[in-house]
Amino acid sequence: MSLYQVPAEIANANDLEAKLAHLGRIKRSFSVFRIDCGSCNGCEIEIFAAITPMWDPERFGFKLVASPRHADILVVSGPITRQMYYPLLRAYEAAPDPKIVVGLGACGASGGIFHDSYAVHGGADKVVPVDVFVPGCPPHPASIIYGLAVGVGILDQKISKVSFENDDGEIFELPNSLVGNILFERDALAKAKWLMSYIFGRRLYDIYIQALKNCDDAKNPSQAKQAVMAAIKSEEDPRFGECLGILHNEIYPKYVKTTADDLIDVTSPNAKELLWKLKW
Repeated sequence: MSLYQVPAEIANANDLEAKLAHLGRIKRSFSVFRIDCGSCNGCEIEIFAAITPMWDPERFGFKLVASPRHADILVVSGPITRQMYYPLLRAYEAAPDPKIVVGLGACGASGGIFHDSYAVHGGADKVVPVDVFVPGCPPHPASIIYGLAVGVGILDQKISKVSFENDDGEIFELPNSLVGNILFERDALAKAKWLMSYIFGRRLYDIYIQALKNCDDAKNPSQAKQAVMAAIKSEEDPRFGECLGILHNEIYPKYVKTTADDLIDVTSPNAKELLWKLKW
């Protein structure tokens, strides 16, 4: 479901008949505006490579423009960070109707490896209506030109989206929560990423969850504290130790009734030194 409700006048001007008529007019010459919504710039490098004389996209009518007001096609790259949400909407609404929107790269299509990050919305279709997806991380220049050619009807689509509305109905079972509420694991993962970024945050989460699994009863605040303290003691990097304490203090009490004695002291001036000494 899109986060953005397309205004009625824009939606009406971008119905299927209007877009098909528009495609008939721009097949031999179309203008493209690129919107970087938080990508790693891998897709941008491939776009710049695609417009070089080596690939010569102008033979298909492909031409980059500097303003969305001059564009027939909007190319959206990146996983749509929170900071780029409104700039994307401004560019979308500024482009003349009807318009074609292309989600470029794995991030533009689905959010890529950042799809579950707290800082992004996901693929371009989570914000604006998307007509064409060009997969790849990053997509090859030939794939970019091919995708745009498909978008304007120069080439026929060879690969289509597969949906599973008529599946066997098997229900995906979530693993049992350590504290009886699966939202605990969700919040712990989100907080871990917030503390130590995407990759190290996942490692922090795994260490924390494994520590709780090692105790006899994860719902027992005293046992949970001892298990987390043991994990802190076994860590060679004091940064992981400090973040384990912060993670436990902020997430665990939301789901299990605790007292001040059940929390790990990470607020005192000597907290880092104390956490570091625990390993000796």
